[in-house]
Amino acid sequence: MQLRKTSAALGAAALLSFTVASSTASAADSSDPIKIPIHNWSSQIVGAHIVGKILERTGASAEYVPADSQVVYTSMCEGDVDLVHEVWQGAFGVAFEKVVDEGCVVDTATHDAKTREEWWYPSYVEELCPGLPDWQALNACADKFATAETQPNGRFLAGPVDWLKHDAERVAGLKMNFEVVNAGSAAALWAELESASKRKAPIVLFNWTPNFIEAIYDGKFIEFPEYDPKCKEDASWGVNPETTYDCGNPKDGYLKIGTWKGMADKWPKAYGVLQKINFSNLDIAVMAKLADVDGMEPEEAADKWLADNAERVDSWLN
Repeated sequence: MQLRKTSAALGAAALLSFTVASSTASAADSSDPIKIPIHNWSSQIVGAHIVGKILERTGASAEYVPADSQVVYTSMCEGDVDLVHEVWQGAFGVAFEKVVDEGCVVDTATHDAKTREEWWYPSYVEELCPGLPDWQALNACADKFATAETQPNGRFLAGPVDWLKHDAERVAGLKMNFEVVNAGSAAALWAELESASKRKAPIVLFNWTPNFIEAIYDGKFIEFPEYDPKCKEDASWGVNPETTYDCGNPKDGYLKIGTWKGMADKWPKAYGVLQKINFSNLDIAVMAKLADVDGMEPEEAADKWLADNAERVDSWLN
């Protein structure tokens, strides 16, 4: 009887050992590179390299793929991109939530950072346009923001076209006397802001937080009618019953990490670490500053950030 028990125990132990070994083998990460998109703003580019370098410490490899910041969600569904680490609610929430609902993208993690993307002006503009930051006060002063290409309408300097902020729809929805002019890049936005600030010239432009700009210039966001998801979908909702986008953007928007639905199975170890990565407002602002103010190349900036935050990174990896 004792022999039978011992044999049974040995058999069970052998089976358990085989099962664990098989499970470990099946959980091994793929040797294929994890494809990380590169967009056209500094914090995202630096952050992409930070995330890539962190995942490389798990034994994975990273490949950086230039990608349109809106089309990238379709690319994830098709398996051409594996993750997006900076999903801003105001800009990409609609596109992101659509593919999450479809099941081809996973809402993987939410950063501590709270975001806002909106029309913005440097504080000295309040002397030229009383009543700010109210959007109706801005509209009453529209002629003061006019340029040769927009007069008699004011000019709103928007971000690049592919950021898709729906500013033209908002102008139409709120019947504003403004024309939207798109800057070619984030750098072009900051160059115009610097020029206008030196001359104390009226300017209203697209800005966001977290961003290094708030540490350099004093200013405020325009206060539009309060945001509601229905504003983008239901024309009957809001101050103009005939159009959508007659509201502002979220004031405490999320910043998320999204992944291709197959990532957890293909790179389970890297995916587990990715779920722990968590950036604050200060982190995002510093990433932008390292590139835009300090002039570092993305990889150099990523190395600097990783060195300055070594303990946090180690906690994510462990």
